[in-house]
Amino acid sequence: MQLQGIEIDVARRGTGQPMLLLHGGGGPAGKQPFFDQLTQHFDVIAPTHPGFGGRKIPDHFDRIDDLVFLYLDLLEELDLRDVILLGFSMGGWTAAELATMTTERLSRLILVSSVGVKIGGREDRDIADVFAISSEQLAEIMYHDPSLAVDVTKLPDEQLQIIAANRIALGVYTWEPYMHNPKLPGRLHRIKIPTHFVWGASDGLVTLDYGRAFCAMISGATMTVIERAGHSPQIEQAEQFVDAVLALTGKESGR
Repeated sequence: MQLQGIEIDVARRGTGQPMLLLHGGGGPAGKQPFFDQLTQHFDVIAPTHPGFGGRKIPDHFDRIDDLVFLYLDLLEELDLRDVILLGFSMGGWTAAELATMTTERLSRLILVSSVGVKIGGREDRDIADVFAISSEQLAEIMYHDPSLAVDVTKLPDEQLQIIAANRIALGVYTWEPYMHNPKLPGRLHRIKIPTHFVWGASDGLVTLDYGRAFCAMISGATMTVIERAGHSPQIEQAEQFVDAVLALTGKESGR
């Protein structure tokens, strides 16, 4: 579909209450098992951020704000209401920014391993620099079980090109200031809908302490910690993750 003159890919599957799913820096989530499980309970709408998944990043896009306004337009274009807004990592940051602007069409906010704020001092490294470490080091901090990380040496060139493009897009959106908006903490009080954080206990990219500090910035927000999971609990512990989302939204897992 086209929004703001930009062609974006939007995966939509399932029935029930609408859920707008905003992916993280790893790219679209539509092929992951957790996505299929969520579509059994929700009408899941999952756009691919411009610049990811093989799409060109628009010349005038250079900040998370650009994604926020794009998805505000998407909510209006699809006339979505009573929406569960679910964001992962940089997608969580995008979701939090959107919710500070308006919650008119939203019913609930779920932030998974979200970046977006700075909790330490000027010289503190709150969030690991994913652009300055090797793929092996990245796997160590991203996963509870690093053996689950994709072995890029075994991927075809086409897939490697997409991964490289994803990293470029991630840098464009999140580089300066790195992975956060200094003004966001002062705006989080505007979020008046139920807000929940889901975090992997072994996350080394944004630690559990970071997640707890972020959670404390939003009045009434709660947190669910998933054991034996790193930065992507939805991948390492898909069933536990989906069960957590269902519990937070008042649904039964059926398992």
